[in-house]
Amino acid sequence: MNKSIFYLHNLTALHAGTGQGVGVVDLPIARAKATNLPIVAGSSIKGVLRDEIFDIFVKKSPYKEMTDEERKQIIDKNIINPLFGKNENADHAGAIAFGDANLLILPIRSFAGVVAYATCPFILRQYQRDVGKDKKIPQLNDNALISNDSILLINDTQIALEDLDIVANKEELASDWATDIAHAIYPNSPEWQDEFKKRFVILPDGIFSFLADTATEIRTRIKIDRHTRVVQDGALWTEENLPADSVLWGVLGVSQSRDNNNKKSADELAGLLPKDEINLQIGGKHTVGRGFCRLLIADTKEQK
Repeated sequence: MNKSIFYLHNLTALHAGTGQGVGVVDLPIARAKATNLPIVAGSSIKGVLRDEIFDIFVKKSPYKEMTDEERKQIIDKNIINPLFGKNENADHAGAIAFGDANLLILPIRSFAGVVAYATCPFILRQYQRDVGKDKKIPQLNDNALISNDSILLINDTQIALEDLDIVANKEELASDWATDIAHAIYPNSPEWQDEFKKRFVILPDGIFSFLADTATEIRTRIKIDRHTRVVQDGALWTEENLPADSVLWGVLGVSQSRDNNNKKSADELAGLLPKDEINLQIGGKHTVGRGFCRLLIADTKEQK
């Protein structure tokens, strides 16, 4: 199986929900059971990517010269069905397996620098395991770590995120992590990499967990009656969103084709995945602008 890391960077607020909630928020976002950190289900990303890959190949030769029906049959047979499986009359599974996307970076309101891009040692340890890096994981008590060129300090030693004043130290380790993550999510944009690194912060696990619970975006919505132009009875609800500029990562695997009539190796199928970043809409509330994301798939690696 070929393994690859993917990154999901939401450009607008993202509502990947779980339906009706029982807490104070009517429509909460999905969270991991054990950690309560926000996630986006791999099944959601897989479904959206299936449609997007079809659209990508429709625009390529020789498919764009075909009729709509010819194009659909050939792309489904050669690309979509081996990768994702059939929608109807399924006789084999798809070759691609998507893991859930886990929170890597949470943007948090900062009194200096407007916004901080925060993570924590717990997340960096999980991320390091998946990407196969061998970097030192910071050991934090109550202090945060920021990069050497940080613009988050409000005085010589403190940063202020939401309502929290936190002592922060500049360390090379934070700069190293900021550089690695910035290169992964902005591979072709040195300017965006620099902006990211200046706002990067590693928070203690407890503080980050608290902010991941309380610093997500809650929007209150209503529904106006078309005729009376007042709010309909019972049409007041709240929605939780992952703030714009959050970054999630996940693992995907590609195996050889299970279609006996269309055998392809794992390398051949992995080669069909987009090499450049693509834009997707993920999650609910797309008609009100939620869920516009960048998806980046890193180079695949064969797992022995």
